[in-house]
Amino acid sequence: MSNKKPLKGAGRTAAKIKKGQTVKESDHQPCLQAMVWYRQEHYPELLTLFSDAALLPPTYSAWLSRAEAKKAEVEAAGDQVIKVYIEPEYFGQWCREKSLPTDAESRTRLAIEVAQMQTFTL
Repeated sequence: MSNKKPLKGAGRTAAKIKKGQTVKESDHQPCLQAMVWYRQEHYPELLTLFSDAALLPPTYSAWLSRAEAKKAEVEAAGDQVIKVYIEPEYFGQWCREKSLPTDAESRTRLAIEVAQMQTFTL
């Protein structure tokens, strides 16, 4: 007889994924996801600041359409989204202080850092 405890929550979900089983929606543990968000008036300036700007849509409306679709996808999966607005002055300063590039990875890192400073309940 095994002394292993039955898996619960995310552990059970991870185990199913490893076994190739389908994860039922009822097995999903909701979580909070920080998403980088931009204000229309800042978008052109941010594109000049980002080292990977070529990977982003050239217009705010095209970016917003893509971002809203991703947000809807995350929420449809049962998670909550917190929008973390990137300010050009603050982001540039933050990257310099941490010796980070001004790329997507740094934007995501900042979003997570900001979200972790907040108190939320799901």
